[in-house]
Amino acid sequence: MPNEPLLPFARSVLSAEAHAISGVALGPSFVAAAHLVADAVAKGGTLVVSGLGKSGLVGQKLSATFASTGTPSHFLHATEAVHGDLGRIRKDDVVLLLSFGGATEEVVTLAELLGQDGVKTIAITRSNASALGRLATACIELGEMKEACQHNLAPTASTAVTMAVGDALALSVALLRQFKAEDFRKFHPGGGLGRETMPITDALRFRAPENLPLIHESLSIREAYEVARQVAQASGVRRAGALVVVDDAGHLSGIFTDGDLRRWVTNNPAVTLEVPISQAMTRNPKRLTTMQKVRDAAHLMRELRIDEAPVVDAAGCPVGLIDVQDLVALKVIEG
Repeated sequence: MPNEPLLPFARSVLSAEAHAISGVALGPSFVAAAHLVADAVAKGGTLVVSGLGKSGLVGQKLSATFASTGTPSHFLHATEAVHGDLGRIRKDDVVLLLSFGGATEEVVTLAELLGQDGVKTIAITRSNASALGRLATACIELGEMKEACQHNLAPTASTAVTMAVGDALALSVALLRQFKAEDFRKFHPGGGLGRETMPITDALRFRAPENLPLIHESLSIREAYEVARQVAQASGVRRAGALVVVDDAGHLSGIFTDGDLRRWVTNNPAVTLEVPISQAMTRNPKRLTTMQKVRDAAHLMRELRIDEAPVVDAAGCPVGLIDVQDLVALKVIEG
């Protein structure tokens, strides 16, 4: 066991990998590779990713990234490919081949066979002069680099670079194919990602006018709470923790929370609840729009430390109220 502290060494590993990633000079071949994938998918093809060893493990992750960002993809082990699984690759597919040294026998053999069949290939490798680089339709050259391993042996910096460049390729293809946040949710219907990208309108428990009354700013505080009580009783849903206030045109003009009520009564003991709610409400409150996502609501509530936020349409008219408990129920905010 070395005597020197581990933290400086561990930091040097991170530094070496970060330096290797930042040193990659992407060029026209990267753009050509992105278009190869996008064009193949547009014609009904699939991106097949293949590699061996550590490159194969990186390839499995990259294939999953492509698939999750809307590019049909599956991983094919290079050894299995040359031992009977070539039938998994169709002529309209494009194959991404990974080998940092560019000389892995099975991967090079696969590239040769695919070339004979007219299947387009992309190589991510150290040099376009390598055996794999020369065979590929498009070669993304990573360049020479030193591994982060203290012996310069274990694939570390090279796998980090391959992963980062592969991610850049996947996201560039998604950009070319105009992949949107709502598309992302289709591929992540479950889990935190699916919930965070849900349209905010799907998460609303309090909706106007069903169980959320829109309070006119001329009503007194007492009248406003009586209206809210009646609506809650009629809808069978408990009253929201805030009143949404509108003007004559139905536009959002303010919000009055239960916390505001407590502070109003505490700070104004001589004032009755007969004053217009417009005198006590928060004017022009922070709001969300119907075009935003659940993650936007979570960000707003965390940043401002608020528990409720009105949701308005394009005209500025309230359609609902998002409550922090709605986000807790979705597990996008901890209760």
